[in-house]
Amino acid sequence: MSNSVKTVAVGLSGGVDSCMAAWRLKREGWQVMGLTMNIWDGSVPIPAEGHGGCFGPRAVQQMAVAAAAAARVGIPHREIPLADEYKQTVLAYFRAEYLAGRTPNPCVMCNSRMKFGFLLEQARAQGLTFEKFATGHYARVHHDAATGRWQLLRGVDASKDQSYFLSRLRQDQLAQLLFPLGELRKNEVKALARELGWADVADRKESQDFIQCSDYSVLFQAGDGVPGDFVTRSGRVVGRHRGIIHYTIGQRKGLELGGGGTPWYVLEMDAPRNRVVVGPRENIMAKGLRAGDFHAVAWDGPPQKPIRCRVQIRQRHAAAWATVRTEEDGRRLAVAFDEPQCSVTPGQVAVFYDGDVVLASGIITAEK
Repeated sequence: MSNSVKTVAVGLSGGVDSCMAAWRLKREGWQVMGLTMNIWDGSVPIPAEGHGGCFGPRAVQQMAVAAAAAARVGIPHREIPLADEYKQTVLAYFRAEYLAGRTPNPCVMCNSRMKFGFLLEQARAQGLTFEKFATGHYARVHHDAATGRWQLLRGVDASKDQSYFLSRLRQDQLAQLLFPLGELRKNEVKALARELGWADVADRKESQDFIQCSDYSVLFQAGDGVPGDFVTRSGRVVGRHRGIIHYTIGQRKGLELGGGGTPWYVLEMDAPRNRVVVGPRENIMAKGLRAGDFHAVAWDGPPQKPIRCRVQIRQRHAAAWATVRTEEDGRRLAVAFDEPQCSVTPGQVAVFYDGDVVLASGIITAEK
């Protein structure tokens, strides 16, 4: 990691990863400052359940934890208020996608638009000066001299890799990034914290949840969750649902469909008719998908001929071998998996990999 540029801002949550990222950069001689987004203004009725997550009423405590972490590392800290931007960008997207019958990924949106976008813009607007930005993500960046493009790579620790969540970052964003933990494993990061006498930080419970409660319906407005029919693909009505905002592709629990036979799974969301299509587990396996909203990372555009690569369709999914081609309109990619994959979900992100290198990403529009 080159330190020819000496000034770096670190996205600081107060967790072990962001703390150790800041500490490592300071040790290497960087001039480090901590930045923390404050995205909570109390305007959304999220109950104080003590549930971990990014968005909710525990934000006051989280700001205090981040400030204490900065003091412990020995760096200045600035809180950046971004509640309006978060509501207009992440929450509005989340609601719109669910109401359209798709399952969004708010973390991918938050990273590309908030953490690596508005946070840096507002910090600089406040007069803060820094050339690089760093986070505690388990990922890596590399400049490929052959193509002239910045590459995003998986973190060395495959079990903690977060490149999927970063797959919508632009070239100008990647160019200013540092990932000090990308070459480390999580157990090494925790061991380092303990060596420094920060066992309390190493042992702090982590949360990667979106909001600080277990019920996403609090994010919607009255009337958004209109009850409707559960139907089979043949159109047979088998029950009533509570509103499409409560369901996602592949879901089995919480459907409350009796019968005592083969369990039902959510297969499709029919938003125009307010129906949830259900069926047996074998019907949630898909041979392929289509992905729109193409975003190039290592590639400089959609492939001109069919290629072979691995495709990851959600964070906890093992990327699967597939043949990928650009459709005739040039706006979507068609993916044919070597083996059928479970729960291909419109609205989720499909990320295309060549080994550890992120080639591109797209938003799943449908099964192929």
